[in-house]
Parts: sequence; C-alpha cells; structure tokens
Amino acid sequence: MCLFCRIIAAEIPSTRVYENERLVAFDDINPQAPMHVLVVPRAHIATLNDLQPEHDGLLGEMVRRAAAIAGERGHAAGGFRTVFNCNAEAGQTVFHLHLHVLGGRTLKWPPG
Repeated sequence: MCLFCRIIAAEIPSTRVYENERLVAFDDINPQAPMHVLVVPRAHIATLNDLQPEHDGLLGEMVRRAAAIAGERGHAAGGFRTVFNCNAEAGQTVFHLHLHVLGGRTLKWPPG
C-alpha cells in the first residue's frame, strides 16, 4: 500500500482539511509555501498517465476542491498555484495521483 493510500486509510496521521467519498485533502508535511495542501483521490491512480475517460469528473472535482480550499484559506483573490507532477523527472515522489495547492507567497515562474 502506498504512502497516500495509508494516509487515506488513517494508518498514518495527517492534518486533513477536506474529505468526501472520492477525495481527501491534507496539509503537506514539507510545505513549499504558507499554504501547501495535497488533494488526493481515494482511488489509487499512480500518475496522470494512468487516467481513463471515467476519471474526467474526478479531476474536475479535484481542481474545484483546490480552488475552494484556496478560498477558505484566504488565497483565492491574491492567487494560488495548482500543480500535478507526473513521474520522477517532473518531481513526483509518491506514485498516487495528487494535486498540490500552493499559496500565501509570491510564486516564481518557471518553478525550476
């Protein structure tokens, strides 16, 4: 079982900020900004490359939830960033699909 599956199953503690029957969102343990939340599907999907047409609604829900969390934390108006990393060369370290939601400081481009 992967790290995020274990967090979803509450085998590993996390600071959850949202959950429903399809998603769990929690604070990143190594934050790269004042707000750094991960939005994770309960279903284990390793990478963006593994998505199927039936996941389209799930992805939309993940993005909408990211915007809602940014708004709840006061970062919607000032700006926030959402990031999916896909595979090791892009920085993915946990192979369970997840959306990073970052805000609370000026974010540079390109990210590096």
